[in-house]
Amino acid sequence: MTSVGLALLAWLATLTGAAGLALHFSGSSARMLVLAASVAPYLMVAAVIGLVLFVALRHWIGVGVAIVVIAAAAWTQLPLYVSHSDKDSGRAVMVMQANLLFDGADPQTLVDQVRARKIEVLTVNELTPATVDGLGRAGLDRLLPYRHISPGRTAAGTGIWSRYPLSDTVEYDGFVLNQLSATANIPETGPVTVYAFHPVPPVFGTDVWADELSRLHGILDRAPTNRPVIVGGDFNATYDHSQYRALVAGRFGDAAEQAGAGHLVTYPTDKRWPPLVGIDHILLANGRAIAVETVGLPGADHRALVAKVLLT
Repeated sequence: MTSVGLALLAWLATLTGAAGLALHFSGSSARMLVLAASVAPYLMVAAVIGLVLFVALRHWIGVGVAIVVIAAAAWTQLPLYVSHSDKDSGRAVMVMQANLLFDGADPQTLVDQVRARKIEVLTVNELTPATVDGLGRAGLDRLLPYRHISPGRTAAGTGIWSRYPLSDTVEYDGFVLNQLSATANIPETGPVTVYAFHPVPPVFGTDVWADELSRLHGILDRAPTNRPVIVGGDFNATYDHSQYRALVAGRFGDAAEQAGAGHLVTYPTDKRWPPLVGIDHILLANGRAIAVETVGLPGADHRALVAKVLLT
């Protein structure tokens, strides 16, 4: 390839990185921009290719532009890799969030993970009546005897299981899929508000998706401020969607970011390629995550999230 061709390729790669950066900050609900924002980090990496080519060509203006794009991109992504858990005190609680793909996920595997990891609070999405029965047969109700569930056909169902008694159960109206909350009475901590959320995916309609995320934000704004809050859900949004980051811009924090766990990709797991995007999240208020990881669930199309959190 000629030097002109390499220069064009270098500019294209750098502009691709800049596009990823712009998508990270875009608040647009336009379908293509929302979908493209899901892969913004992959686009940002293209600027590194541009830098290498510019250096090889001794194109110093291009080098400078590429460095600026890379630095800005790193600024948006590095918080995910730096632990923000500056406190090591508090009541430790193990939390799990899982999307079960209707009747797809193997109930026994989920229950085995709950047992092995000593899960105390579990939130699930895409919960069907058949899955509720399967989880019961596998022994979930013996491990987590308290539940607030709203099973449904296909993706609608949502549930909360807890080792501790639940009260103040709520199901929120006006959403396509089921959104729940309850209060868990956790020893040494007292009442803890637990939410299980599942806004529609943007492929359903990006305006509806953005509206539901905004209304979930409103629900969190009204959450009690005098107690810890745990939120688990398939948010159908990544860290690079500004609509999602609005949820964790105030007193709530993203558990993976707090723990410095990096990009925890959870979807899809039912393809020939590995999962690409992280759309499952655990959010916390009056609490800090000190460890977060993903867990495979055979038969599901998501990896589950497990977090060790300290409630204060």
